[in-house]
Amino acid sequence: MKNDEKNFTENFDLPLVEEQEYIRAKKNVTLHNFRKELESDFLRFVKYMWPEFIEGRHHKDMAEMFNALADDKVDRLIINMPPRHTKSEFASYFLPAWMIAKNPKLKIIQTTHTADLAVDFGRKVKHLLDDPLYSDLFPTRLMEDSQAAGKWKTEQGGEYFAAGTGGAITGRGADLLIIDDPHKEQDLKKDGKSFEKAWDWYLSGPRQRLQPGGKIVVVMTRWSTKDITGQLLKAQMADDADQWKIIKFPAIMPSGKPCWPQFWKLKELQKTQATLTPSRWNAQYMQEPTSDEGALIKREWWQDWDSRNLPSPTFVLQSYDTAFLKSNNADYSAVTTWGVFETEDNGQNCILMHAEKARFEFPDLRRRAHELYLQYRPDMVIIEAKASGLPLVAELRRMGIPVTTFTPSRGNDKFARVNSVSPLFEDGRIWAPYHEMYAQEVIEECAAFPHGDHDDYVDSVTQAIMRLRGGYFIAHREDEKLEPINRGNLEYYG
Repeated sequence: MKNDEKNFTENFDLPLVEEQEYIRAKKNVTLHNFRKELESDFLRFVKYMWPEFIEGRHHKDMAEMFNALADDKVDRLIINMPPRHTKSEFASYFLPAWMIAKNPKLKIIQTTHTADLAVDFGRKVKHLLDDPLYSDLFPTRLMEDSQAAGKWKTEQGGEYFAAGTGGAITGRGADLLIIDDPHKEQDLKKDGKSFEKAWDWYLSGPRQRLQPGGKIVVVMTRWSTKDITGQLLKAQMADDADQWKIIKFPAIMPSGKPCWPQFWKLKELQKTQATLTPSRWNAQYMQEPTSDEGALIKREWWQDWDSRNLPSPTFVLQSYDTAFLKSNNADYSAVTTWGVFETEDNGQNCILMHAEKARFEFPDLRRRAHELYLQYRPDMVIIEAKASGLPLVAELRRMGIPVTTFTPSRGNDKFARVNSVSPLFEDGRIWAPYHEMYAQEVIEECAAFPHGDHDDYVDSVTQAIMRLRGGYFIAHREDEKLEPINRGNLEYYG
């Protein structure tokens, strides 16, 4: 406030005592206005208390939600975001300090996955309240006997209590309940019961401590469809249940840019992605956990081709699911390439040889389709006969590329098509090179269906397998045995 104080040193033709009183009064007005500014704007408060803060777009979105929370416009808030994106600094450090600055009588319960970490949050908030930057502006004062880091009170009647997931919260009340990363790494290595225990603890513990008009903030990295975020979203389907405002920040946005480019460079995120399995990356960094529960094509049904050299195919097929609008919200265009091969013990099989998807303008999609044709020389290219696919069919045929349109029969929706090919997966006929990232991406999207955010690969995969089975290139072991087909002379329509 030194710069502000300079403005008060004006020369007045007043007695010294009156001049000092004037300066003091003017300074008090300025401090009052500045305090009100910080109280009304969470992000402004953070910038004042944390000068080294590196601001990203997601911080503005979080701050807007916290402002809405304080203004009683939101009372149930979920924020899902990747590790190391300042979620805890915002939600478990600055948010309680800011809320209790606005209302020193506030009762706060803070939870996270371990008691030690929860207490550490309490210690940091407590130290912040004692910081002169804070205490010179805000009236909140700690009780003299508030020595414990995870349990303290304000002179105005406010309370703060920290607990780990599973910890006892009996006898506590909360105007504000903050749940920060309630799950830990070890939860993934167990049989899923840890997620159930965390959910039971939330229902019987923290949720029951909420006072009338109280607010809940859940800020976490996703781990599983069974984590607390997943359970809350499932529970809100019931009548009269808590209704949640949810915002999700993937590490890499749909635009292909990092969520926080001021801190995380795209190459660094890509390096991280390369070290993780797709399921772990999708959950923790993209906030899109997948599960085999309810999956129509399960992960374990895919056969792993563990050699770096793919088998020599007797027939190659490329399958397109197309979308042409290049925008952040548009669907992807997806293409998968498949090879038919034979094993001594299992007859005819097919293997995923390549997959990719992107948001294309039509000229770019046309160009890429031509490149992939030249690279793999497929015997057949199939494209669904829908509005976005027909121009590509026409263009590729002009190039002399053998394109066949795929037209699902009436009533043959996505569920029916996936169900029609799933027996071949269960039968061990479908292979993929697990060591390739493209294969992992396809496997994960199929495992996520029908609950995943995207199904572009699913559409490409199902129409490819349906065509191969319909053309008798592959068959289930229980299918009726048919005479061998001379594939060299085969022209398949339909």
